[in-house]
Amino acid sequence: GSSGSSGMSLKLQASNVTNKNDPKSINSRVFIGNLNTALVKKSDVETIFSKYGRVAGCSVHKGYAFVQYSNERHARAAVLGENGRVLAGQTLDINMAGEPKPDRSGPSSG
Repeated sequence: GSSGSSGMSLKLQASNVTNKNDPKSINSRVFIGNLNTALVKKSDVETIFSKYGRVAGCSVHKGYAFVQYSNERHARAAVLGENGRVLAGQTLDINMAGEPKPDRSGPSSG
C-alpha cells in the first residue's frame, strides 16, 4: 500500500490575481505606492479604484498595493485620476505596474 502523496505545498490566496505575469494582465495592473496600509484596507483600495473600471484583483502589502483591472484603459485612467491623491495623510505614488519607473533611467543629477 503506497500512498502517492506529492510534497507540493500550495499557498492559496483569495483573488490575488495581481500576481499573474502574463503581458496582458501586467499592462492593466496599477501599482499604488506610499500607501498608508495601517489605516487603508484592501476593501478601501477596491472601493476607490473600482470607480475607474472593474477591479479583477487587489493585493495589499505593507506600504503599497496592486490593483488588477480587466482593461488597460481602466488602469491608465486610475493612474491619472488617483496619482498624487492624499489618502490617510500620505500622498499616493501611482504608476502602471508593467512600466519601469521614470527615475530609474541614469544617475540622478541634483
